[in-house]
Amino acid sequence: MASSKEKALNVTASQDAECSVPDEFPFPFPPYDIQVDFMKSLYRALELGKIGILESPTGTGKSMSLICGSLTWLLEHEQKKEKELLELVRSSEEAAGGSGTDRGTALEPDWMRDYEQNFEQEEKVRNAKVELEKRNNRKEKLRVFRTKAKKNRRVLHDVDGNDRHGNEATQNPEGDDDDDDKLLVADYRSDDDTESRRCSDSGGDADDDDSSEEHVLKIYYCSRTHSQLAQFVREVRKSPFADGTTVASLGSRQNMCVNEAVRRLKALSLINDRCLELQQKKKSTKKDEDGLTVKRKKSKGCSCPFYQYSSLQNYKEQLHAEVKDIEQLVEMGRKVKACPYYGSRYSIPGAQLVALPYNILLHKSTREACGIKLLGNIVVIDEAHNLLETINNIHSIEVTGAQFACAHSQLLQYMHRYQSRLLAKNLLYIRQILFILQSLVKFLGGSPGCATDAACVDKSESRLVTLNTFLFESKIDHMNLFKLNDYVRKSQIARKLHGYAEKYRPPAVPRRDDKERGDGKASSVTAFLHKLSSNPQAVAPSGVGARQDEEGSTSSPLMHIQAFMLALTNRDKDCRIMITKQNLFSKCSLKFLLLNPAVHFKDIVQQCRAVIVAGGTMQPTAEFKEQLFLATGVAPDRLLEFSCGHVIPKENLLPIALAKGPSGVELDFTFRSRGSAQTLDELGRLLYNLCSVVPSGVVCFFPSYDYESKVLAHWQSTNQLARIGARKEVFREPRKSGEVERVLDDFSKCIKNCKQFGSVKTGAILFCIVGGKMSEGINFSDDLGRCVVMIGMPYANSSSPELREKIAYLNKNVTKGADGRLPGQVYYENLCLKAVNQSIGR
Repeated sequence: MASSKEKALNVTASQDAECSVPDEFPFPFPPYDIQVDFMKSLYRALELGKIGILESPTGTGKSMSLICGSLTWLLEHEQKKEKELLELVRSSEEAAGGSGTDRGTALEPDWMRDYEQNFEQEEKVRNAKVELEKRNNRKEKLRVFRTKAKKNRRVLHDVDGNDRHGNEATQNPEGDDDDDDKLLVADYRSDDDTESRRCSDSGGDADDDDSSEEHVLKIYYCSRTHSQLAQFVREVRKSPFADGTTVASLGSRQNMCVNEAVRRLKALSLINDRCLELQQKKKSTKKDEDGLTVKRKKSKGCSCPFYQYSSLQNYKEQLHAEVKDIEQLVEMGRKVKACPYYGSRYSIPGAQLVALPYNILLHKSTREACGIKLLGNIVVIDEAHNLLETINNIHSIEVTGAQFACAHSQLLQYMHRYQSRLLAKNLLYIRQILFILQSLVKFLGGSPGCATDAACVDKSESRLVTLNTFLFESKIDHMNLFKLNDYVRKSQIARKLHGYAEKYRPPAVPRRDDKERGDGKASSVTAFLHKLSSNPQAVAPSGVGARQDEEGSTSSPLMHIQAFMLALTNRDKDCRIMITKQNLFSKCSLKFLLLNPAVHFKDIVQQCRAVIVAGGTMQPTAEFKEQLFLATGVAPDRLLEFSCGHVIPKENLLPIALAKGPSGVELDFTFRSRGSAQTLDELGRLLYNLCSVVPSGVVCFFPSYDYESKVLAHWQSTNQLARIGARKEVFREPRKSGEVERVLDDFSKCIKNCKQFGSVKTGAILFCIVGGKMSEGINFSDDLGRCVVMIGMPYANSSSPELREKIAYLNKNVTKGADGRLPGQVYYENLCLKAVNQSIGR
């Protein structure tokens, strides 16, 4: 650590001449020296447009340093820009006043000599005046917003946020005919953008006024979880910049929706689908004297009472007036009867600091849908130690055979129902989608219309193939996937099919036991009526009880398959396809694996003024530089690294590696030996002795949930868990994210009570999982973490086909390091070391 710190400071000193860096930064308390050094490196990276790799251990105030360093640069940069604009206007006015009497006195006319130069100068002055006027207008608006917010704050506390008419308003009052009109794909006449633009019928995710609003220079702060983002925003509120900075926090509908009729659906995919449906603008029909429909037009409103223009504008004003985290934004949305999800999105243009989760920033289509503009702005990615794996996971997608078969069946029924009302171009593309779905069903060993639990292959197999090989083997290599994906996006056929499936509940692919009843030849309508009569709950109306065959699945899987089809347009060398065939067709699957994360990070690096990746355990940084930055074309001299040690003196830390337990038994945690009774008993004795010696809190990390369960079950049977519990209260990391805060609170209270009131127990022990919910973003400060125990080394399964393919890809495409080791082997070891560093850094 010390050598890394010295290196970073040397780099800092050598670049002082390139830009002016302040010696002091606004801070809520006197900062440590390493915090000042961190903010200086951050400021320099932003000023020079660098790619910064910054490391500051957990507990050293990294979040506050990021806030104060970046916002100091932002405010100073804006002040310099405004000063330059004022100087340009002032100098132009002085030049015009001083040279007006000399015009036309030269031998050569001015318009022949200086026309181009004068025109450019006048254009700059005009633009400067316009920019200054915009800045003044924004400042005046913010002043009005904040004044109004102070007056309304007392009123909002008296308003009851429970709006009961909201749930009633979500029920669709329209008739079946109008519903069917909404389910129809809009006319798609050609592949030309000007003709097919009308296919977009999303109901307007943004109003024209919002989409045309100019964006201010901003910083996008990105972290992994909503709790980390909320913690960051709370730090902003504690900082000296709380009163003068506009902040917007983005999140998922699951976290921000206030419509109870939508929230009760629980599953994120169903919440997303229902929200989009409710945005559909109601359609009214006009009929002539003969009763025939002659015109259809959209009304201005939508079915969700929280998605109204006036309410969203009011919400945006209040959001800009005061810094609020996601929980406060949701509460404010309930009080003012406005949607926090869309209200936050509409506030992005005027926000100087935008906090958002990884998946929104790193996924291009999601980023564009949210209205995020990267050009010339700053991106700060916190907790970036697993950024490479995060990008790969976001863009990897798996689809099962049952999902392919279900989508094919539903889309075929949809086409037959509306065939007479669809244009030829729509039918052409729908038939192409059906062909691809049918080909993939056959490729996995099934057949269209077969039972999902039908036998597929005699022998299970899993294999990885290149993208081109997969396209040839599945016989869809002749399809133009680019044009087809363009049609799916513009026509929104996936959402239309979802609405059709929600309304009519078309029978999916029959199961084998259905055919054994003898009605295998029955028509879809007959089967549907039979299902209705035998089980009325199976066809409950949309919104009353959502159907989920699998966790997280939607009524129509075409939305999921749409992402898979888009992934098939990647380059052959950057990805692989995992083909899994099982004895049952429903268990067969296709999985797209992204091997080169740089292809999806390239836009961010090229468009942003500067990109900062920060974390508490960024070492080793070589793979960041090789696989993420240099691979996207970043020049090596654009990279800036900084790493510092901890504020805790070295003599206060005691790292110990134990090879044997208290009784001399060797601690072998290899996969073959870690489950032996002898090893587990020795581990139990070791933890009992630690709990007897170490006061207050102990945090113990296991390599996986399964191994933790196995160890605790053994200790319970041998009474060792009870012995440990007699020394310290035992807590376990929950599998559900919603229970993490409760467990942490209980763990903290237990330690505090034991220390304050005295007890037979000396504190508490918390069993956590490497790479789990408590291995990052949480600071076990002071008594909460007097000792951290790492059980074994969490090496990944080296026989995993996906890992082996990744290693082979790196060995082929990345050059060897200075030590001569293969990049794949370095990557494999780094996966383990980064996980260990992240866990023990708590």
